[in-house]
Amino acid sequence: MSNPNLVAELFDTHAAELYRYLARRAGHTVAEEVLSQTFLVAVEQQHRYDPNRASARAWLYGIAVNLLRHHYRSETRKWQAYARYPLELVDDTADVATSRADATAAQRSLARPIAELNEADRDVLLLYAWADLSYAEIAAALHIPVGTVRSRLHRVRTQLRVALSDDSVQETVS
Repeated sequence: MSNPNLVAELFDTHAAELYRYLARRAGHTVAEEVLSQTFLVAVEQQHRYDPNRASARAWLYGIAVNLLRHHYRSETRKWQAYARYPLELVDDTADVATSRADATAAQRSLARPIAELNEADRDVLLLYAWADLSYAEIAAALHIPVGTVRSRLHRVRTQLRVALSDDSVQETVS
């Protein structure tokens, strides 16, 4: 059954957070496009949403990640470019400003290993690190078991630690 207010409520609740995640993943222009597409898909597919199976937040992130898959090739090239040049941070809040110095030092070292991750591992890492989704929410968003989320995060952390030789950067990964 269709609820015309459902997607409006979801938009009011989750759009800003989802936009920040998308902007960090793919830039502002793509984020706007993917955010719009995410809520269009949510309107079209709201009959498929089952609140007993996944939270609305996880459902929306799942839609958004699927839409981002169309941008993976350019995203990989972008990470490779970031490995050569410092990243521009997306979030300009006062709380983030104090951590910029540490983050800037880690960005260059992290960009290349992140670019080299397979898409599934990169999705799990970025949903955890940037979207702050729980293991269960990541599992619901990506339609994978929670155990798979745990093993992928463990594998990614191990790969990033091995790839990084600077102890100060390793501490930011832990």
